[in-house]
Amino acid sequence: MSVADIRLGAMRQERAESSRLAWAFAISMVLHLLLFGGYETGKKYRWWENAHWPAWLSPVKKLADSLKKKDVFQPLQPKEPPLLFVDVNPANASPEPPKNPTHYSSVNAIAANPTLDKESNVPKIDGQQKHEARTEDVPRAKPAPLQPAAPPAAPTPVDKPQEEAKSKPAQPVGDLAMAKPEPKPQKEPGEAPHTRPRTIQEALARQAPDSRNFGQKMKQEGGVHRKLDVSLFDTAATPFGAYDAYLIEAIKNHWYALLDERNYAAESRGKVVLDFVLHPDGRVTDMNMPENSAGEVLGYICQKAVLDPAPFAAWPIEMRRMIGENRPIQFTFYYDVN
Repeated sequence: MSVADIRLGAMRQERAESSRLAWAFAISMVLHLLLFGGYETGKKYRWWENAHWPAWLSPVKKLADSLKKKDVFQPLQPKEPPLLFVDVNPANASPEPPKNPTHYSSVNAIAANPTLDKESNVPKIDGQQKHEARTEDVPRAKPAPLQPAAPPAAPTPVDKPQEEAKSKPAQPVGDLAMAKPEPKPQKEPGEAPHTRPRTIQEALARQAPDSRNFGQKMKQEGGVHRKLDVSLFDTAATPFGAYDAYLIEAIKNHWYALLDERNYAAESRGKVVLDFVLHPDGRVTDMNMPENSAGEVLGYICQKAVLDPAPFAAWPIEMRRMIGENRPIQFTFYYDVN
């Protein structure tokens, strides 16, 4: 056999293989088109929905249905903005909550303002600051200055011991002797150990009857139809409203006390944001500072304002049922007055 015959046989074999590949590709395309066309036709006329699948194909049908549900576009539902805490005077409380509250507290309140310049969905408040939601001016209670203790009185000399005015009859044998217990010596002021309140009720009971969360009322343009001598937000009472009032008051009081000790924030400007987790037993963990434009020292004071009073009072039962085992909290400290 010559070389030409070998080459010719090889070329014929290659042509046969190419022909078989072409036929296989064509048949595959036809089958795919038939399957896709049949599926689309059945989907259009809902054949597959009404068909009874055999038992061994039920897992496949469930998988197809789950994938179909995932493919359906579902627009994101807008999340409602969280309610902001506002301190409400109990004298202005309302028995019924508002329809669309914008704030929360320990009591309900209906939006109102003393004057109405323009109609809007927020009350008009003629205050000074714009950072804290507050409708009334509550002055800060100044701590009473420490007074030196009075020296003990010198004992007066006694010439003769005082005799009993009347002699008491002796108790008969076998009877219980009646005697008054000796009075316990009272501790001097400041000697009693300071104990943390175990419940929010105990913490609130320790405060003065007229003590409220101090601060300046805010400045806000607006106007609602309800007219009162004071401005009010639409506020809803929550199981943790009283606890938050206590928590804010404790942190704010300690923050001001730290600033007073060091004469800071007289000319300071800036904002410090703290994030931390509050636990049902009052512990504070996972603190971080995502924003600080006031400087390192003032940021450290803000951290001490939260960590030093901790652990705070234990959560009420209703609050724990609603929130769970931990509560992320964000606290913002402003060092500018306006």
